[in-house]
Amino acid sequence: MHPINTDRIFSIANSHEFEDMALQQFNYQYRNNSVYQGFCDHLGKSPSHLQKLSDIPFLPIEFFKSHNVVSSTDKPQAIFESSGTTQSATSKHFVHDLSLYEQSFLKGFSSFYGPVEDYCILALLPAYLERQGSSLVYMANDLVKRSQHPDSGFYLYDLASLQQKMMVLEQNGTKTLLIGVSFALLDLAEQFPMKLQNTIIMETGGMKGRRKELIREELHGILKNAFGVPTIHSEYGMTELLSQAYSKGNGIFETPPWMKIITRDTEDPLSLQTEGKTGGINIIDLANLYSCSFIATQDLGKTYPDGSFEVLGRFDSSDIRGCNLMVL
Repeated sequence: MHPINTDRIFSIANSHEFEDMALQQFNYQYRNNSVYQGFCDHLGKSPSHLQKLSDIPFLPIEFFKSHNVVSSTDKPQAIFESSGTTQSATSKHFVHDLSLYEQSFLKGFSSFYGPVEDYCILALLPAYLERQGSSLVYMANDLVKRSQHPDSGFYLYDLASLQQKMMVLEQNGTKTLLIGVSFALLDLAEQFPMKLQNTIIMETGGMKGRRKELIREELHGILKNAFGVPTIHSEYGMTELLSQAYSKGNGIFETPPWMKIITRDTEDPLSLQTEGKTGGINIIDLANLYSCSFIATQDLGKTYPDGSFEVLGRFDSSDIRGCNLMVL
């Protein structure tokens, strides 16, 4: 028996319904997630102290590295794990209901791009394919299968055959989505520049230590020039989430209705930042019913009045200002 009607998560139509569902999930997770409950108690925030959305505390994302952040006693159906350097601990997200993840990424994708069946999906995700437990590979693999296009699939390092495939798809006028990790897209851009008219290039961020980090404008500029496309799309997701935000250009992201970005003051993590000013990115992801829906990330960004947001960088890992004070 689901504690909360999960169909309601994906049919949220307005801010009132979002707030109502968020408060329900807070109450559920406070009672069923001992890690989150301990954190909230530490801040003096129990359900009896909460009246509105802005009262809900956000769990620092580092807890996914040191604790099992779960709101269910059932055996997890999957464990997603972040890519970490050899020195650092990795985040683990215990997923108790994969159907929530599948509904989230399918409904999210189709709301921004239309039915996945309309596309040939090409996935260029080498760093992710080379390890176990990537939520991004799970999503891309599912999209590839659902696209039902004979040429949809994964490419590891065979960029020459990927280029040939892309040129054939272009000649056939096939609607194509190439989703790739930044360093692999740069390799493709340098080795096989080509002019594309029917292909969306979508980067999922990250050099994964393979190349020097570039600011977004520089990365997108190189890719736009190499592929002759007006914009580069982006996907914003993470191991600890079950929902994604998308940008169709200029690094301005939009969320599906069951996900919301709020920024916090960089000096005082318990105070919220005003719109248009740089702050730490807090995420409400209502698909995260069985872990924690309220997460304080290490990313920096700005939110805008229409609900869109921009990602501007990351906190220095040695200085998550104030968050360290909150780790129990």
